[in-house]
Amino acid sequence: MKKIRNILENKGHQVYAVSPETSVYDALHMMMEKNISSLLIMENEVLKGIFTERDYARKLVLMGRSSRETPIGEIMTANLFTITPSETIDHCMEMMSTYKIRHLPVIDNNRVTGMVSIGDVVKFIIEDQKRTIQQLESYIAS
Repeated sequence: MKKIRNILENKGHQVYAVSPETSVYDALHMMMEKNISSLLIMENEVLKGIFTERDYARKLVLMGRSSRETPIGEIMTANLFTITPSETIDHCMEMMSTYKIRHLPVIDNNRVTGMVSIGDVVKFIIEDQKRTIQQLESYIAS
């Protein structure tokens, strides 16, 4: 059974984070520069929350707040789901589907060690299936 650690081995452990005092505007600018759709909110290496494009739309734009003046800590999702490297990809997909979330911070020994998105999961599954097909074709051909 494939694990979350297998996804991180392929994609890397890069995590983008800002502090709760960071303005929403600066966070959005960072997201644009890095071509990502979520940021972790951390304080002294402690995970405080997550900010996603969905948070921006629902908690800032629709409430008429200013992105330059609003600290991200005021609109982040604080009660977030996390996953560990040893959990299965099937469990990760189940969590994402059940709770309608697209990003899961990966926590190992109380430290953030990565981030997994629904896109990462789908890409990994497709690549894994391609490898399986190639192995079966090779086996059949020999």
